[in-house]
Amino acid sequence: MNDAIIEVTNVSKSFGGVIANRNVSLSVPRGRITGLIGPNGSGKTTLVRSILGLTPPRTGRIVFNGVNVTTLPTHKIIAAGIACIPEGRKVFPKLTVEENLRVGAYQEQSDKIISTRLAEILQIFPRLAERRAQLAGTMSGGEQAMVSIGRGLMCAPKLLIIDEPSLGLSPRLVKENFNIIRSINERGITVLLVEQNVHQTLAISHHGFVLSKGRVAASGSPTELAARQDVRDAYFG
Repeated sequence: MNDAIIEVTNVSKSFGGVIANRNVSLSVPRGRITGLIGPNGSGKTTLVRSILGLTPPRTGRIVFNGVNVTTLPTHKIIAAGIACIPEGRKVFPKLTVEENLRVGAYQEQSDKIISTRLAEILQIFPRLAERRAQLAGTMSGGEQAMVSIGRGLMCAPKLLIIDEPSLGLSPRLVKENFNIIRSINERGITVLLVEQNVHQTLAISHHGFVLSKGRVAASGSPTELAARQDVRDAYFG
């Protein structure tokens, strides 16, 4: 794909003889939302962990923003401009909303820049502005999801990886979260959206990849993926 912010080429990873990713190749175009779709056990989380340097691939190559990051430690990959919103949100429950958000800017030294980013995040999430002094652990699941996304944005990432944002949320909150993701992308942030919720993912993605048993089983535009019989059989019933 032209102007890819990240390119994954023939990445493989196994654990104790069990293959999690097998020759996975995909590109995430700059400024777009790319969906990575697949059921539990398809290899999505392993691929994300490889991109982040948490479990480096056995073979293959990962290039981010023109730099080979395949063997870099996680802190250097994050410093290069990748942020990840983990599955299950994982806020710091005993910190306030504002304290949680500020944690996301831990690599930034300028108080002025941190304050500017905080103001931008609270503008994106008015509900968090109203609750900035509330302990994050006392908030609803949907609100915690906002805190988690906001925290990821505080480092001004070039690429935002969002892992299973619909997990454990009601259909109304899932729709709300996906609208937030679309609005974030409209602000110029590239998004890799890792999800099981195929309908919502294809509704906001510009391009998608389907993982199955550790391989890329299909790729294309949302329209192309929805039209494929094997994808329809597997995900649309």
